[in-house]
Parts: sequence; structure tokens; C-alpha cells
Amino acid sequence: MNTKFDFGQAAADRIAYVRAVNVADLPADVQAQAEGLVQLYALHDASGERLALVRDRAMAFQLAHQNQLDPVAVH
Repeated sequence: MNTKFDFGQAAADRIAYVRAVNVADLPADVQAQAEGLVQLYALHDASGERLALVRDRAMAFQLAHQNQLDPVAVH
């Protein structure tokens, strides 16, 4: 069973990518709000646009699910 299936653009639009971000790599105004954290998690849409920054990985996945997105971890 190796039949190709075209999921279409709708499926791609529902993917959200979760990746760790070092606070030191973020703009100074965001660093000031990080409350001493070393790492945050970014949620990106399929085009790569950052949708959110959150405190931990579980929160990023939960946020994606709450917005009807399918989260995928990026290393």
C-alpha cells in the first residue's frame, strides 16, 4: 500500500512548528520580559512566521491544539 494521497493546502496550513529559542538570541525588549529564563519555545506557522513565544514546550503544544493546529517539534 504505497498509494499517494494529495492532502492539499488545507492540511499544510494546519501545521505549527515548535522549536526551542535561546532568550539571548531574542530582541532586548523580549529578553527583558523573559523573567530570567534561558530558553523559550516558539510556535511558527507553515510559512515560518512566528506566532507566539511561550515558557515551555508543553504550553507550545497546548496552544497549537487550542487553535486547531497540528504541532510538530523542530530540532
